[in-house]
Amino acid sequence: MRIQDFDFYLPPHLIAQHPTPNRVDSRLLFVDAQLQQIKDGMFHHIREQFEAGDVLVLNDTKVIKARLFGQKASGGQIEVMIDRVLSPFEAYAQIRASRSPKAGSRLLLPNGFEAEVLGRQADMFHIRLQGETDLYHFLEQYGELPLPPYISHRADNSDEARYQTVFAKHAGAVAAPTAGLHFDEATLQALVAKGVHVVYVTLHVGAGTFQPVKVENISEHHMHSETYHLPASTIETILTAKAQGKRITAVGTTSLRTLESAAHRQQLFAHHGDTDIFITPGFEFKLVDRLLTNFHLPKSTLMMLVSAFGGYALMRSAYQHAIDQSYRFFSYGDAMLITRAAPKVGECDRVHAMD
Repeated sequence: MRIQDFDFYLPPHLIAQHPTPNRVDSRLLFVDAQLQQIKDGMFHHIREQFEAGDVLVLNDTKVIKARLFGQKASGGQIEVMIDRVLSPFEAYAQIRASRSPKAGSRLLLPNGFEAEVLGRQADMFHIRLQGETDLYHFLEQYGELPLPPYISHRADNSDEARYQTVFAKHAGAVAAPTAGLHFDEATLQALVAKGVHVVYVTLHVGAGTFQPVKVENISEHHMHSETYHLPASTIETILTAKAQGKRITAVGTTSLRTLESAAHRQQLFAHHGDTDIFITPGFEFKLVDRLLTNFHLPKSTLMMLVSAFGGYALMRSAYQHAIDQSYRFFSYGDAMLITRAAPKVGECDRVHAMD
């Protein structure tokens, strides 16, 4: 398949720059691959889409203040984006500078702190914070919330509250699991009261989630790796529900990737791991029946994932419908609830005929 197969024109004014006044005020597009149906709705009606015994899977990662500004010891200005914390003092990071720093270089950071560049790992720099203050504490004090590149303003106090889910718990992500941003405490409590099992996974979203696909043939693309934790209680709840014929709804592509990574590796037990799973049309889903997700960037790996989940042709129609109806796109935008159908034989082979 080609990267152009996942391209579409998005009017710039549909890119949401700010969240809705209340988390549950977003619109919700229902996409049913079983019925081949698309319907408009509102997110505050989400509880009506669940029955007792269904499972809702949330990603409880917490966004860290991963963006830092400083300069090289030689004087050049730099922007450091922490991608993955490796230890209390070390991390992989992206560094913007007029010239890339070399191993042994010193980075001058806010409030007199320094970091040393230890080396390079692909497109990431391996850095170590000097002194006795650990990275998480330093970032909380002096870092800035890393809003996505398509949001034009720098993070303020409002973003620090709204670019974080109400159930965020484990620090480590540099981007929010944005489908979870639509939930407030009252909605989650109402689902639990209805008998829905709300369970959690943790996947720390890396900056690589915004990296473009740079190859023509998507089979040649290599996904960035992200760390996750899968609790035993989550797996037990899911397997019991599946045995009872109940539905598993993943909130966000991160939750889905965590579950399907474990299922495809036959690791349906409590564990920590890394995943670089790349989901494209033709992928065989083993656990997730429904996906709640935001609208994704053209030609992105997440656009490929939802095309695999809902079906290529139906998702093209759904995205065009969303554009025609002025849905709000990306992190602060509206959501869709996709119900998947069994894959059709030859669906991937017919992609080019739909151009």
